[in-house]
Amino acid sequence: MATVATAPVPHLPIGRGRPGGVVAGLGVAPWLPSDTPVAWFRGDPALAHDADTQVIARTVRSGVDAGVPVVGVLGQAGVAPQTGLDPLCGWGAVARELTAASGQVPIVLVVAGPFLGGPALLLGLADVVVMTAEARAFVNAPASVARITGSAVLDAELIGGSWVHATRTGVADVVVDDLDAALDVVADLLDLLPPNTGELPTRVAPDDPPDRPTPVAAAAVPAGERQSYDVRTVIGDLVDHGWFLELRSRHATSLVTGLARIAGMPVGIVANQPSQLAGALDIESSQKGGAFVRFCDAFNLPLVTLVDTPGFRPGRDQEWRGMIRHGAKLAFAYAEATVPRVCVVLRKAYGGAYIVMDCKSMGNDCALAWPGAEIAVMGARGAVEILARRELAALPEGPERDARRARLEDEYAATHLSPEAALDRGYVDEVIDPADTRRAVAGALAALTTKRERLRPRRHENIPL
Repeated sequence: MATVATAPVPHLPIGRGRPGGVVAGLGVAPWLPSDTPVAWFRGDPALAHDADTQVIARTVRSGVDAGVPVVGVLGQAGVAPQTGLDPLCGWGAVARELTAASGQVPIVLVVAGPFLGGPALLLGLADVVVMTAEARAFVNAPASVARITGSAVLDAELIGGSWVHATRTGVADVVVDDLDAALDVVADLLDLLPPNTGELPTRVAPDDPPDRPTPVAAAAVPAGERQSYDVRTVIGDLVDHGWFLELRSRHATSLVTGLARIAGMPVGIVANQPSQLAGALDIESSQKGGAFVRFCDAFNLPLVTLVDTPGFRPGRDQEWRGMIRHGAKLAFAYAEATVPRVCVVLRKAYGGAYIVMDCKSMGNDCALAWPGAEIAVMGARGAVEILARRELAALPEGPERDARRARLEDEYAATHLSPEAALDRGYVDEVIDPADTRRAVAGALAALTTKRERLRPRRHENIPL
């Protein structure tokens, strides 16, 4: 009986470092639950000479040359004092290769142990970082911090534990219990991302109808502007089968970012979170959103933005720490993005936050709004307090002043907050029924499939870092 030839599994050994150190290859990683070809390395280069770092640098370069994602799994990494200068310079070579690969191929790093010293900075060069619960990463060890600052020796977990990077620093995009769960997350990511910036993400035949109604999303958003809700409920009803891979879920929680599919098409989703800070943007959420938008734009993922924000978070601390500069990162990222962009105003979109959440004048391709959406400089209450301050102050406190204030707020809302006013001026393309949101978004994305936009040639952009 004739045998049927099968295609060989892609696998090219790249090499290994010291015994017990790093091993690497190009093709299907034998330990990854995915058949996506990648340039991979895995091991513990903790006390290595530069052999391990040479292998890692060569692997990253091979990934760029082959046009496939780079996936690294490190149990522990760092530079020991007794190893000399070679490994330190070796990590510099890795940093250079990761920088050269940035925006060319997706870079995903998994940290399953201590990642210490200068090499920890490499995590900031990755597109996605997945940490296990026992992982730690910091530049200065607790003993060094105590010796230099004179403070008590802190626990390593308190300085750079996975929960610190999930909540405070934003270094960890996803934190899971163990390595197996981390590799599952990587497999999910690879399923949504293209192999390189020159290719489009893989679209699958949708088995969740594109025109399916979204009554859950419609019911989730309260009519009152001050009432809270979880925007993840809206996202879950909008995307295919309710599946949403959220990134940095515990960092800068007033903004939700993540990946999903809509009608089989991989997309990046950015959404204000009214259950946290009422959905206001602050420094951390602006940084988080800007980085995510640039990531999606680099790898051809269409962007769907869900807007419900009262503005930027007020306060001296925010202003002193550079709200202007950091808020501009989100504006810069959206203005520069060339992928298809669909924006949906769910409830309120006020002031500068409305601008940087991909408003029509920022260049989005499709601007939609729900019937109850309010798009303006500010809400009716705040506007009336400014515009009619003297008139209201002249009235005695009591029912007469309250009635006059309410009447002025209704007039302001009818004139300035109605989505029809934005529609008439071209700032909104269509006012849609909330239950029709999935159909409208999926239809817009389908129409934009062939969109190709090119930026003017320049040495490089100068994003406000």
